[in-house]
Amino acid sequence: VTHSIPACIGSMTINSKQVDKESPVSIFAVNKCYETVQDGTFFDGSGFAALVREGYKVRSDVNITLEFRTTALHGALLGVSSAKVDAIGLELVHGKVLFHVNNGAGRITATYEPRGTNSLCDGKWHKLQANKSKHRISLIIDGNLVHTDNPYVQSTSADTNNPIYVGGYPADVKQNCLTSKSSFRGCLRNLVLTKGQHTELFDFSRAFDLRGVFPHSCPGAEH
Repeated sequence: VTHSIPACIGSMTINSKQVDKESPVSIFAVNKCYETVQDGTFFDGSGFAALVREGYKVRSDVNITLEFRTTALHGALLGVSSAKVDAIGLELVHGKVLFHVNNGAGRITATYEPRGTNSLCDGKWHKLQANKSKHRISLIIDGNLVHTDNPYVQSTSADTNNPIYVGGYPADVKQNCLTSKSSFRGCLRNLVLTKGQHTELFDFSRAFDLRGVFPHSCPGAEH
């Protein structure tokens, strides 16, 4: 077994002696336990999760679905980029959800603007679906569809080969389709990427790099 247990551990004794958990010699990726906990992964607003070390190829089509819960108006949700300009990105900016795609000819954006600035940042779960089909892109938030015209109809493939960064990205990594440098603070769950018949549900505990991210531990309410 090479990964940690997603659980809370308390009242540990060794040889009848209570272990002091308050002053550990070292600590890594251990979060506090919550009285009420929900399914999901907690992002503390300082880091990111990196998935698919060998690189994810968006190419012509991809459908992304996830659920998010936050009280912050800004934050990167997901980015896949390339060394060139090709990339896709999902982010929260001023309480709006933006889905950016660059197939090489220029960035286009589908924007979902809720009625109230805080509508999506109310600490409740919201469903997001972002779809790229060749040069067409659309965004569905809580069942509300937004799509955008793309003047670059000849350019259909986002030739990415970099990891999927979720909730933020390292300072030395370029993201051509994210405008915000803010890391996401809140909870994410049910991240699924679909290409044709291939559907992949991503488990954050299997990320190759996790910073400020706590899989399987979503506090029931913001503290």
